[in-house]
Amino acid sequence: MGYKETYQQWLESDYFDQETKDELKKIAGDEKEVEDRFYMDLEFGTAGLRGVIGAGTNRMNEYTVRRATQGLANYINKVGEGDRGVAISYDSRHMSPEFADVAALCLAANGIKAYVFESLRPTPVLSYAVRKLHAIAGINITASHNPPEYNGYKVYWEDGAQITPPHDTGIMGEVKACPIDAAKTMDKEEAKAAGLYQVIGADIDDPYIEELKSLVLHQDAIDEVGKDITIVYTPLHGTGNVPVRRVLAELGFTNVYVVPEQEKPDGDFPTVSYPNPEAEEAFQLALALGREKNADLVLATDPDADRLGVYVKDKDGEYHCLTGNMSGCLIGDYVIGQRKARDGKLPEDGAFIKSIVTTNLADAIAKDYGVELIEVLTGFKYIGGKVLEFEKTGKGTYLFGMEESYGCLTGTYARDKDAVVASMALCEAAAFYKTKGWTLWDAMTDIYERLGYYQDAVSAITLKGKEGIEKIGSIMVELRENPLTTIGDYKVLKVRDYQNDTCTECESGKVEPTGLPKSNVLYYELSDDAWVCVRPSGTEPKIKFYYGIKGDSAEDAAAKSQAMKEALDQLSDRLVNA
Repeated sequence: MGYKETYQQWLESDYFDQETKDELKKIAGDEKEVEDRFYMDLEFGTAGLRGVIGAGTNRMNEYTVRRATQGLANYINKVGEGDRGVAISYDSRHMSPEFADVAALCLAANGIKAYVFESLRPTPVLSYAVRKLHAIAGINITASHNPPEYNGYKVYWEDGAQITPPHDTGIMGEVKACPIDAAKTMDKEEAKAAGLYQVIGADIDDPYIEELKSLVLHQDAIDEVGKDITIVYTPLHGTGNVPVRRVLAELGFTNVYVVPEQEKPDGDFPTVSYPNPEAEEAFQLALALGREKNADLVLATDPDADRLGVYVKDKDGEYHCLTGNMSGCLIGDYVIGQRKARDGKLPEDGAFIKSIVTTNLADAIAKDYGVELIEVLTGFKYIGGKVLEFEKTGKGTYLFGMEESYGCLTGTYARDKDAVVASMALCEAAAFYKTKGWTLWDAMTDIYERLGYYQDAVSAITLKGKEGIEKIGSIMVELRENPLTTIGDYKVLKVRDYQNDTCTECESGKVEPTGLPKSNVLYYELSDDAWVCVRPSGTEPKIKFYYGIKGDSAEDAAAKSQAMKEALDQLSDRLVNA
């Protein structure tokens, strides 16, 4: 059936409500808009659903959410685990509470109990809840840091991580096989009466906070100087406000100031165009308050509180932005280093886990402490998967895990990145270093002086709509068919093609497997410890170019990074215009 016929079906079928039909009638005659909404089903991929809210098969709405949930329910019942239930959380985005109920009532109609949070919660709390409740799966209604018009639907499995093989392909298959008008639902009060809809809240929140507090390494430092450290925090209108403030207060940080204009949940994100702690504009209000309060550090979490952005103040009063690579390595170095100092040694099978697009500074930290550095594909679920592997095999001790995309995890209570624990760990580190006469910027500089001035960044090309998806695909084909031999001033030494599971030495032609699952990613190992990685985004209409260099000083690293950026800009222009 073509997009025009599908559009007409939505207008005529009794299955779709009048509000949906009225919305669709308004675009009658707008051929491009009709096509964009109906030329495909909103794809249920390994990250679940994510898209613009609205009527149509290629949009986030109650029908696409219900269909996804019906597919999940079919898979759960097929593997015989329906009696364990599913935990559901949601964030501050438009339609998030409504989509959470749509999912819950579809599960209930299929005989599967839904545990639904009473109000919005961070992503890591959902990950924790799945394990705490011994649920078979979890659903998180969020579009993370996407613009306000978006929402999304993430599925977690029993280990608390987002779905990975074989469950991802199994669930995707069930969703694809489910007609959109075949998804079940039931009345909410009937579901409650049948014990298939249960509201959760403090019974999860309280033990979650206790898990975080148990990870503190230097409560003594907090007790000594916590009252002397000033923290400014913004939840960016999202879910982090309550848990971040609570854990900091309970540990003893008394000078925590929240940006008032961004404190309350608001799906319009009115103070920013893009609620992303990676974006400079997200910090404008927080930095202004930080300067007013003379804050030692300024923190921002994204709407679902799994990513943390940071500015830290040096001894001269200047604020420095920490990238996700920098903050992750700062926390990782602190956690691993102080664990070694406390215990006298680290586990022989200790591991620092990072994604393939994360800085090589992580490798240097792992080597410095004598622990194993493990690389996984992009997506924190693969870090969570390694934790599960350690538990099942008894081989491997998780010490720390991080992604360049502003996400990390210091414990194993959850299996997704957690900006709440990252905020806590960074404030603890600030207290510890303050007892030594250091700022966090001093600690960051010390890492560079010890291990090298690594600098990493990412550039992206946004290509929206059907044509954009096609262009992104053609760019990856072009790079495979015409391999790069140089990038800027650097020689390509090895090419890892994760789609074809090959790692090719350019000079000898020797080919080995990558050892990781297949993924549409190309990674270039370059001369002088530099690297470039190209991959289509899994959550946005972008193709991303990650890159990293190593310099002898801050100035040398900045110059090399700028030269690499310019080289990649030229490459991007050539690929887009080819």
